[in-house]
Amino acid sequence: MTDLSLKTRLTAPLRTPTDLGQDATQDIAGALTGVLADMFALYLKTKNFHWHLSGPHFRDYHLMLDEQGDQIFATTDAIAERARKVGGTTLRSIGHIARLQRLSDNDADYVTPSDMLAELADDNRRLTGFLRAAHGVCEAHGDVASTSLIEVWIDEAERRAWFLFESTRAPR
Repeated sequence: MTDLSLKTRLTAPLRTPTDLGQDATQDIAGALTGVLADMFALYLKTKNFHWHLSGPHFRDYHLMLDEQGDQIFATTDAIAERARKVGGTTLRSIGHIARLQRLSDNDADYVTPSDMLAELADDNRRLTGFLRAAHGVCEAHGDVASTSLIEVWIDEAERRAWFLFESTRAPR
């Protein structure tokens, strides 16, 4: 390797070799990065509600939201690394997240526990839709590794939504 080619390689934009075409790389990395922004938004909202819960079910809800927050956060590295593995780039800052996220923040001073759980259940259902759309993008480009991961994340989001929904039901 000549000094010139080494210098060129070291200063070239981030490019991970992949057998996917440039369009596939852009589409898949873009879809994954959008999902990643939503995961971070959902993670922070889940932790916000976890930190600001009160009431008679405090312990149960506090623990459930802590578990859910951990699960959501655990996906973030895998999503970002998947975008890089297919040759793309991903999030770079909080501002980047804010520009891409589709889930709304909640900065209210007080939210009732039942409203917290209902809002998170809705957000997890919406996230499931975003994940299904990303799955379709990956599937269209033959990216079976991403589709496989996304299927697990869909199941996790559906489970979180289910737990949150059931926790808001009135006793019979």
